[in-house]
Amino acid sequence: MENSSIVKIGEVELGPGKSIVLFAGPCVIESAEGLMENAQALKKITTERKMPFVFKASFDKANRSSAASFRGPGLKEGLRILKELKDETGLPVMSDVHSIEQVAPAARILDVIQIPAFLCRQTDLLLEAAGTGKPVNIKKGQFMSPEEMRNVVEKVRSGGGKDIMLTERGTSFGYNTLINDFRGLVKMAELGCPVVYDATHSVQRPGGMGISSGGESRFVEPLSRAAAAVGCDGIFMEVHMDPSKAKSDGPNMVKMSGLGGILDGIERIEKAVRNI
Repeated sequence: MENSSIVKIGEVELGPGKSIVLFAGPCVIESAEGLMENAQALKKITTERKMPFVFKASFDKANRSSAASFRGPGLKEGLRILKELKDETGLPVMSDVHSIEQVAPAARILDVIQIPAFLCRQTDLLLEAAGTGKPVNIKKGQFMSPEEMRNVVEKVRSGGGKDIMLTERGTSFGYNTLINDFRGLVKMAELGCPVVYDATHSVQRPGGMGISSGGESRFVEPLSRAAAAVGCDGIFMEVHMDPSKAKSDGPNMVKMSGLGGILDGIERIEKAVRNI
């Protein structure tokens, strides 16, 4: 997918001719201690494999299925925890914003600002994120075609944003089901942006458990390999020490103990198709 450009996230480079970047972490910040344990484990796994890595965790999950669902520590405390983690581990960090008011304080801490799939068409939010000068990762809405993301990219560029990443996270197919059309990775790369494949949200079953989302984590590995074969620039995975105890997205998350094997499979395909 040679049409996309290079995006720099600190020392990490994402794009054509570069190694696949892993974006990973738990769905939401559950505690400062647990987050640090997760980050240290991920750093060890990726360092052993010399795999470029950006840590991701949400300070607020504003789009949970139920009002009673756990949302996280919120903006102020969540950013404090992420800054502490960043300072101690040296890892670049990414988190999502849900309103224009969150963007400026988030930009002071985050290395990448993420726009959630449900908000990918919100013009004011996109322009606010663009104005920070930080790399912006935009998740393609489950309700949008790859071609429609051209308008999203143009909004960010009109606001001065230059480092834009697009993430594929599946497309709605009937009720509570997502499917993946890997042609979308190629089409979005043609917009001049590195493309990330969200392997864990792609196997989610939105609202599939009534008051929460279900998922089929057993498909994360084969779909990740397929995305690597197509030529994606990054892989996004939510990873937890024990997904059965996770406060958000447990059914579709990867268990930390199984991550290394999944990454090894991705790297074998990457070497074959990217010639690096």
